[in-house]
Amino acid sequence: MARINLLDTRTTSFGDLIGNGKIYRVPPFQRDYSWDEENWEDLWQDILTLHTTPDASHYMGAIVLQNSATSDKEFTIIDGQQRLATLSIIAIAVIEKIQKLVEREEEAEANKERQEILKRTYLSDRDPRSLRYSSKLLLNENNNDFYQSNLINLRRPRNLRSLSKSNQLLWQAFEYFSNRLEELKEVVCDGEKLATFLTDVVAQKLLFIQINVEDELNAYTVFETLNARGIELSSTDLLKNYLFSLFRGPDDLQEAQRQWRRIINTVQMEKFPEFLRYYLSLRQPRVRRERLFKLVRESVKNAQQAFDLLDQLENYSSLFIALGNSNDEFWRDTPENRQYIRELELFKVKQAYPTLFAAYQNFSRDNFTRLLKLVTVISFRYAVVSSLNPNELETLYNKVAIAITNREITNPRQVFEALRPVYVSDEKFLQDFSLLSISTKGQTKKLVRYILCKLEADAFNIEVNEDSFSIEHILPESPSDDWRQNFTDAQIEEMVYRLGNLTPLEPHFNREVGNEPYPIKQEKYQQSVYTLTQGIVVEEWTPNTLATRQRHLAQRAVHIWRSGFPL
Repeated sequence: MARINLLDTRTTSFGDLIGNGKIYRVPPFQRDYSWDEENWEDLWQDILTLHTTPDASHYMGAIVLQNSATSDKEFTIIDGQQRLATLSIIAIAVIEKIQKLVEREEEAEANKERQEILKRTYLSDRDPRSLRYSSKLLLNENNNDFYQSNLINLRRPRNLRSLSKSNQLLWQAFEYFSNRLEELKEVVCDGEKLATFLTDVVAQKLLFIQINVEDELNAYTVFETLNARGIELSSTDLLKNYLFSLFRGPDDLQEAQRQWRRIINTVQMEKFPEFLRYYLSLRQPRVRRERLFKLVRESVKNAQQAFDLLDQLENYSSLFIALGNSNDEFWRDTPENRQYIRELELFKVKQAYPTLFAAYQNFSRDNFTRLLKLVTVISFRYAVVSSLNPNELETLYNKVAIAITNREITNPRQVFEALRPVYVSDEKFLQDFSLLSISTKGQTKKLVRYILCKLEADAFNIEVNEDSFSIEHILPESPSDDWRQNFTDAQIEEMVYRLGNLTPLEPHFNREVGNEPYPIKQEKYQQSVYTLTQGIVVEEWTPNTLATRQRHLAQRAVHIWRSGFPL
């Protein structure tokens, strides 16, 4: 990793940061305030622990600051704005409680002085010339006016519902901490105790690792080494701020802002780094998550290039979301694609996204559908049944995406030739499927239903509704002693979720047979409408008969999950 030019790295407290006469700015287009009650509750519980535990402290994570080029008193908050804004709101809530004591004329003069000192220390300093207050914390363009006008001045908004979501959250945070302070009966009724709670607990016992950097590129490099919640959101903000910095005129900037909002509303902030990585993989080999910002900064140098990037991201954003949701309206006009997208959802395979991005732009509709089918077959063979290393899949799909983008690959047959190294051979697929075991509990239950449905549809040559049957365990999950005549405890544990032990069965039959001995079950199986189940005709159920049945299912699977291209 390249050397990082850190100007300063040290442990600091909220009080040290905010009480030192310096100003902290959230970049104008940084993410809006987004903490909610779950975050507030976690923080408050930590504060309560500190309040009741002498000499305790709590680590709040890293805060990354960029030094101003014009003043050693000003810093840009690269990472940490949510935490600093919330701690500032707690300070406001404490000051509001002291204000109420003043209004009730309880130690009015002393509490008025405490209120003034705390306000100057944690919220805003008064300019000796103008006598106006200058805030220590400046939020982004969407939140700052509300923070300064309403929160710092303790002015309740006239219509909370008319505020933006983030400003509503700011006010709700204030009300939350104000209510929690009321629960501290021994503190809230005494101005000195309130001041002590803020200065000795909140301001001194909540600790940060303060990292000062010279520029945004170094800030991003710092993110590569941090393992903290919210880091991806910070890197996304950093990228956005860089792109916006390239626009000079207000009209261009406003259009870029509108376009960015449309992209984020579609993709969602937390998924953006993943989305960007797939997009960059259309032209770049081996795109790593930690290099996203660097790659964009190297290739986007001016406003026109920034607009081009935003246009492309907006163009792919709907496809990205639709590839993970078979019910998305995106597939309304191509219902044949829905089943393949659902299969990719089931298989939890995303390595093919760059290839699918490129193919959607360059292939005909029919060829895109053929490619989707090919990807699901490769994924099922490679990832689901043979459980091979997904890294090789990602590398090949990346190469194919670049080749499609460069028009070196123009059809699904050529894609298959390029992906042949990860197409599991029939021999290996047969062997691996013959030993396949999948739990019928939790999310993998849907995968088992899918496999049984495909096998049954092939056997009966008719489409089968996956929701029409129960999954019957021939050897029960909780077998009675009768079953232990043919299966040891170790065999039961190993074989109960083998595919050869599972079969589709009508729900009422499934309830009737339960944990009954095999002869009773086998009699019901013959009454089932499912061909796979009717075919269970052996006289007894043993490890050998189970393995034999699974080998037969594997032979059927080999021609169900095929590429459709000559090998």
